[in-house]
Amino acid sequence: MGKGRPAACPRESSITSCSSASSCDADDEGVRGTCEDASLCKRFAVSIGYWHDPYIQHFVRLSKERKAPEINRGYFARVHGVSQLIKAFLRKTECHCQIINLGAGMDTTFWRLKDEDLLPSKYFEVDFPMIVTRKLHSIKCKPPLSSPILELHSEDTLQMDGHILDSKRYAVIGADLRDLSELEEKLKKCNMNTQLPTLLIAECVLVYMTPEQSANLLKWAASSFEAAMFINYEQVNMGDRFGQIMIENLRRRQCDLAGVETCKSLESQKERLLSNGWETASAVDMMELYNRLPRAEVSRIESLEFLDEMELLEQLMRHYCLCWATKGGNELGLKEITY
Repeated sequence: MGKGRPAACPRESSITSCSSASSCDADDEGVRGTCEDASLCKRFAVSIGYWHDPYIQHFVRLSKERKAPEINRGYFARVHGVSQLIKAFLRKTECHCQIINLGAGMDTTFWRLKDEDLLPSKYFEVDFPMIVTRKLHSIKCKPPLSSPILELHSEDTLQMDGHILDSKRYAVIGADLRDLSELEEKLKKCNMNTQLPTLLIAECVLVYMTPEQSANLLKWAASSFEAAMFINYEQVNMGDRFGQIMIENLRRRQCDLAGVETCKSLESQKERLLSNGWETASAVDMMELYNRLPRAEVSRIESLEFLDEMELLEQLMRHYCLCWATKGGNELGLKEITY
């Protein structure tokens, strides 16, 4: 991609084709579908004023179907909670760090952090090659997305092919998180620095991996960096009736929660982190997080649309959690980070 303007858009067919036959199997297809769902939900919530994100419109169309108020509030709490932890890490490290967003989908955090002058030394995103191809298509075709990357890049061209973009401050990598040697190789090729304090983020990612696969990923993350933090957002309390209905609904859409046994409780979530190399672990369910939101912010979002059943919101929020873990970084005060 030349510095003056984005490269020409690839033909639409190159976005929808699979990188290999194996990546088209039914299980992965269902998981990839959750990326589209999350993007549509975020786009809708942004469109009615839940939070400000001028970039998501460049990745996903506005759904004609109105999303339920409890879904919108759930996404607001998720975006707010993850954002607070990211900013706490950036403050502790004074932005002299790197962020690796695992299973990033159409996430826009890089652009929003740049607008707030809070970019880390480098921001990496990893996802299935097929999703990365689609994201790179949008970046190449839309100057509001490509210009901020080029602005920070010191050379005339960006290294970009179908499954990878590398620039001075931002990289997008197509890789399978279950193949750790490939993941590490590709990150290092894009100048991942294991000496820098590193924040890893996984939102509704680990639950789609088997317990062994997610444990291996967490161990790799804990052992690869001297100072690190891991943020995990996903399901919790999945053993009850409501949890079973969630599992069945996803299964009907060819989406199996392979790692659901780790989502029994906040304790099981923390235990997974502590038993795989992390020194501290904390977890809150999203209702607790919602109840801790600044009252002015709650009043603002609750005035956006009427919620008929507060009980339904509570049920939904009690089945998602935000977890964070740290390792090393004592001199930086990483252990003090809390929501």
